[in-house]
Amino acid sequence: MAATCQVTGAVPGFGHNVSHSNRRTKRRFDPNIQKKRYYVPSLRRNITLNVSTKGIKVIDARGIDAVVSDLIAKGVKL
Repeated sequence: MAATCQVTGAVPGFGHNVSHSNRRTKRRFDPNIQKKRYYVPSLRRNITLNVSTKGIKVIDARGIDAVVSDLIAKGVKL
């Protein structure tokens, strides 16, 4: 599963692990992706979204109907 939020579009960031001797090795900063199930009244069914914790806060603030309508307008299959 790709570490991508369906609501905010958050993707992994890349950087370095830096050791005590200042040697650098590649690493990846993954967003905190959670699989959440929501009931959508307008669709009259449950949907499962892969969302980051920030995406969960966006859904709480805007409402699931508004977020789902934006996702459908983008062409995301739910």
